[in-house]
Parts: sequence; structure tokens; C-alpha cells
Amino acid sequence: MLIKIDFESETPIYEQLKRQIVKGIAKGELKKGESLPSVRQMGEDIGINLHTVNKTYNILKQEGYLNIDRRIGAVVSEDMPKNSGEFNEQLKEELEYVIADCSCRGIGKSEFLDLCKKIYDAYNS
Repeated sequence: MLIKIDFESETPIYEQLKRQIVKGIAKGELKKGESLPSVRQMGEDIGINLHTVNKTYNILKQEGYLNIDRRIGAVVSEDMPKNSGEFNEQLKEELEYVIADCSCRGIGKSEFLDLCKKIYDAYNS
């Protein structure tokens, strides 16, 4: 899996890394039980501070995507996080913003839903 960080983006580096790892898991590029590079190695490979990688790994552990063991490092969890009321609230909040932004930009409902379907299908094919 190739990770690309946009150092000019307003999105924090740890968030970019987190999103790319979750996308990699969803696409099957990272398999359940697969080890990720060590914090130090990941930082060197993509040119970011090891504390940023450590923060990302710990967030992914809290969310249930990774297991971290001092002996073997970060490993993709065998059990993916489950849907929850808290997640649904976060999802609703994110979607409300995205839909409002799309509405302001003149993107219609059918165009938005078509794009959502294409993206969703790319992860579930």
C-alpha cells in the first residue's frame, strides 16, 4: 500500500495517514492480521515525525482498526469496529456538512447520490 501525504493540505498529517490506512483496510490492500511498519519505519518511509505516526496508530487502536503489541507492533485487527450510535451521529454530522457544501456548489441530489454509489461500490465490489 502506497501512502501519500500532502504537506500543503489543511488536513492534519495524522488524519491523512489515518484515512489512508482505513481506506487500505476497506479496499483489502491491508489484510486482517497484517503487520504495519514500525512507527519509526513508517515515519522514515513517508517523511513524517514518528510521534505523528504513533498518534495515528493509537487513534486507530482506540477506534478498533489496529491492535498494538510492544513485541510485534501494529497489526490490523481481526475484528473491525462495529456500527454504533456514536458512529452514526458522527456520520450524520459529516454528511450534513458535505451535503450542505454540495448544495452551495450546485451539486444536485442525483449527482451526489451517483457519486456516493460509485465510491461505495469501489469498496464493496
